[in-house]
Amino acid sequence: MAMRRPRPRTRWSALAAGALIQCFAGSSYCFGIYSPALKASQRYDQSALDAVAFFKDIGANAGVLSGFLAAWAPAGRRRPWVVLLAGAALCAAGYLPIWLAVAGVAPAPLPLMCVYMLLAAQAQTFFNTADVVCAVENFPDRRGTVIGIMKGFLGLSGAILVQIYRTLHIGPTTFILMLAVLPTAITLMLMYFVDIHDSHERYNKRFLDAFSSIAVTVALYLMIIIICDQVFTISSAAQSVCFVILLLLVLSPVAVAVKAQKPESMQHEEESTSQQRTGLLSREDVAEGSGSTALGGSDQDLSQGKENLNVLQAMGKLNFWLLFVAMACGMGSGLATVNNISQIGGSLGYTNEETSTLVSLWSIWNFSGRFGAGFISDHFLRLRGVGRPLFIGGTLLIMGVGHAIISSGLPGSLYVGSVLVGLCYGCQWALMPSITSEIFGLNHFGTIFNMVAVASPVGSYILSVRVVGYIYDIESPPDGHGCQGKNCFALSFMIMACVCVFGSAVAFVLFVRTRTFYRRVVYARLQSFLEK
Repeated sequence: MAMRRPRPRTRWSALAAGALIQCFAGSSYCFGIYSPALKASQRYDQSALDAVAFFKDIGANAGVLSGFLAAWAPAGRRRPWVVLLAGAALCAAGYLPIWLAVAGVAPAPLPLMCVYMLLAAQAQTFFNTADVVCAVENFPDRRGTVIGIMKGFLGLSGAILVQIYRTLHIGPTTFILMLAVLPTAITLMLMYFVDIHDSHERYNKRFLDAFSSIAVTVALYLMIIIICDQVFTISSAAQSVCFVILLLLVLSPVAVAVKAQKPESMQHEEESTSQQRTGLLSREDVAEGSGSTALGGSDQDLSQGKENLNVLQAMGKLNFWLLFVAMACGMGSGLATVNNISQIGGSLGYTNEETSTLVSLWSIWNFSGRFGAGFISDHFLRLRGVGRPLFIGGTLLIMGVGHAIISSGLPGSLYVGSVLVGLCYGCQWALMPSITSEIFGLNHFGTIFNMVAVASPVGSYILSVRVVGYIYDIESPPDGHGCQGKNCFALSFMIMACVCVFGSAVAFVLFVRTRTFYRRVVYARLQSFLEK
């Protein structure tokens, strides 16, 4: 009897394609690389540059349009490739005019530059929404884990793009052109594979663990490359070899997907026959479709108390606004940090090489927070029914400590503080979508979590433009030269430390309000699933 050939598109191919798109989708995290060139070529002061960064933050985080498009289902079936296609178009439409302006070909006034940046960054929400929504619906019983994987690769994308920039030895202007072309081309090549599949089918959790292991390996490898590049002088040939290895690691999810989607009859020949005969695949290893349905495949099951609300109904709930305020404090202060990291480094005497290293390392800490928060919150939820808002409260407290360290201006404080802020910033991006799906349901998940994400640019505008940029310009000398010394940012970061403490208190209120729901509904459903 002939064996069935593997299907070209399954939940695994969707996960792998989504991960690869995410690896190159985070161009907004590279703003610190080309912001000095943008500032110099357009003759901006710090407030003007922060205004452009604010529109970048709006575009990269206000993904309501992508959420509505992801929910659009002609003939009763959603088509994520449409969302990805729109994202690819926005990416090219935004970055190409920015490149022309910085190159001096077609200079743009500040309002028009803000529009270009808005379009370019908006592409990220379309990529992210399509990939995250598909991952959650394909693996509804492992929401935290798959969101951590998707968000984690997005967090790493900044470091990956910076490695391309360093390996090719291109200038900031050419780097902007690369941001217009590379994510667009990769998305167009892979969008066919990103789709929503039947979550009732059995799947082996070890393949999901393989995706997690790859993400961690890529992060560790990037960190080693970045640190070695600072400590040692690496030749161009060695950089090229390191980059080829990085590309192989980034592409390795494809091999996992091919292995995972082989027909079960083919996998049986490659696995331990004793394990197959006795059926000793543990409850954690094999997920049953009926269990997946209980955890979200059926939109009613995990939704008691959350009722699969639409975006307007969700906005009428206090829990929505508690989550929104907490995210405005955490995400807003995190974005204010990464948007100004080049200027902070410059005021403290860091070289351009050191600040670009900080941007790359930020991506590593960002990834670690996203992946770690998803995995750890899943573990404690399954173990004891601990609600995820507790982790938001804890990480915001740590984030406040990071801001306070940066405000001190002591030697090495920017390195230490950016580690804490980057880790905790990443945590918010893994925890918020998971909490949104659990409290408000999956029917309008893409729209609601993108509406909550609007908190990020709101917080960024207040903290980055109205606080950081304003205080920096006050402290700058009247001769137009950049501000020097720790006084440039000390007060700003102390204010952001206080904001994070306030956000932590709000998150703990949300935890208290939802802990009974998590214990009696979410935890009970998970236990029921594991017993099946």
